[in-house]
Amino acid sequence: MNASKDNSAERADAVLDFGAEEFYDADDLEEIGYEADAQAEAAGASTAGAQAPQPEDPYVVGGQRLQKVLARAGVGSRRVCEQLIAAGRVSVDGVRVTEPGVRVDPATQDIRVDGSRVLTDPDVITVMLHKPAGVVTTMEDPEGRPTVAEYADRYLSEHAEQLGGAEKAAALRLVHVGRLDADTEGLLLLSNDGELTHRLTHPSYEVPKTYVAVVKGHVAAGLPRRLRRGVELEDGPIAADRAVVKEAGPDASIVEVTLHSGRNRIVRRMLAAVGHPVIRLSRTRLGPLTLGNLRPGAMRALTGAEVSALQQEVGL
Repeated sequence: MNASKDNSAERADAVLDFGAEEFYDADDLEEIGYEADAQAEAAGASTAGAQAPQPEDPYVVGGQRLQKVLARAGVGSRRVCEQLIAAGRVSVDGVRVTEPGVRVDPATQDIRVDGSRVLTDPDVITVMLHKPAGVVTTMEDPEGRPTVAEYADRYLSEHAEQLGGAEKAAALRLVHVGRLDADTEGLLLLSNDGELTHRLTHPSYEVPKTYVAVVKGHVAAGLPRRLRRGVELEDGPIAADRAVVKEAGPDASIVEVTLHSGRNRIVRRMLAAVGHPVIRLSRTRLGPLTLGNLRPGAMRALTGAEVSALQQEVGL
């Protein structure tokens, strides 16, 4: 039961499509005199007397060239990234940078293009998991049930080589972003991106989630309107952002519900309150992400466009 394809990731691709030039390395042989320029500026400043406080220089001795970092992050070709920097569209730790030769630390510095964060640290990973039913969304379970932590460990182990080796992969830790109850299957993120995780799970950002439910009984045509108007539960009212009857049979029906609430077992309780207990439930969408054809138990890393779309969703 898959949701229809969302075009948010395609919009993110368009935003990041700065050009189609090939990546090149010719400039690696050129010495850009950023260090000399920085020293000259420092010498001039020492004799210029008292001045207003200036933003801290983001230059990192021994770091990597900014255009190279941006290109490796998938922003565009090296030449396009140089053009972005020269145009003043790139900032490092809040400081606008216009010199392509500036060296930065992609693992520790905040790098943005047009105000949007660029994920430059290769050790920061976000993975989509199709959580099977029966798996507990926790890092350990005293009852010995299978947990999503086992899937996180499996992903790191299977991708150890591309993550820099088994030792480095073992040092990484992916945690679940939000929760799905044990009986619910579907889209769940595993990540070590702390800021993205915080925003995706914090209720103030109201990230929409879509679920497809197989419910008991024949669903009447008026049910979606009733769900959108709101249902009173023991912990307060809840209303769907969107509700659609996908199929109505005599004994069971299929309903798709979108809402941004993160309350415990909210979809199950909502549908039970209107007389249609859930038989099977799957989350098929989280913000701009869709589960697609990912099979239960399967995992994949998010694409750069998907990460960008998620960041836009939460204003990162």
